[in-house]
Amino acid sequence: MEGFSAEIWQSLGLTIELATLTTAILLIVGTPLAWWLARSKSLWTEAVATIIALPLVLPPTVVGFHLLVLLGPKGPGGLLVSLWGGRTLVFTFAGLVLGSVLSALPLVVQPIRNAFVTMGDRPLEVAATLRASPLYAFFTVALPLARPRFLTAAVLGFAHTIGASGLVLMIGGNIPGRTKVLSAFLFDYIQASRWREASQHAGGMVMFAFAAILSLTLIDKYSRRRST
Repeated sequence: MEGFSAEIWQSLGLTIELATLTTAILLIVGTPLAWWLARSKSLWTEAVATIIALPLVLPPTVVGFHLLVLLGPKGPGGLLVSLWGGRTLVFTFAGLVLGSVLSALPLVVQPIRNAFVTMGDRPLEVAATLRASPLYAFFTVALPLARPRFLTAAVLGFAHTIGASGLVLMIGGNIPGRTKVLSAFLFDYIQASRWREASQHAGGMVMFAFAAILSLTLIDKYSRRRST
């Protein structure tokens, strides 16, 4: 069956690998960033939060263009890989991961930040009276209280990475076996006027989006039930 060709299966594995790695990096990077945004009294806090949120309102082509500059031979990414004999991060899997992380960062940071803000100071003050260090209180008090929002953030980051297409095509180059993910097939089918395959592929993406949104709804209901 054409819909399950070897190329599709290869792309599926690459897509899952990309989404899983991106989500893991987002949680590792986004958690301390969300904690700082929630707890900091600095005047720069909202400016940093605004910069993080920019991918939510900018067109994917604009985000992709700036990433091309940053990851290209003359950008910071190109300078970094030149230390290992490389020339650019564009059209590489590593560049695709980095671009996906920057693109989905606000979707992960914001729910975790909201959880830390909602938690307030009281739980940490109680932990401090029990002589818990700030680091110990963070891992044993703050993180468990924010756990439902971590699940929300992980689902959002994973789903966004799966569904991203314009950004992926700009910085990944749609190279089979290296950067060609599932979302890129829809463009191929449309350009080739293969409407049946395009409809099936688009329908699959809609079903995945439905499952992701349903998961978020169930997570939110579960967290509300626990809080009451």
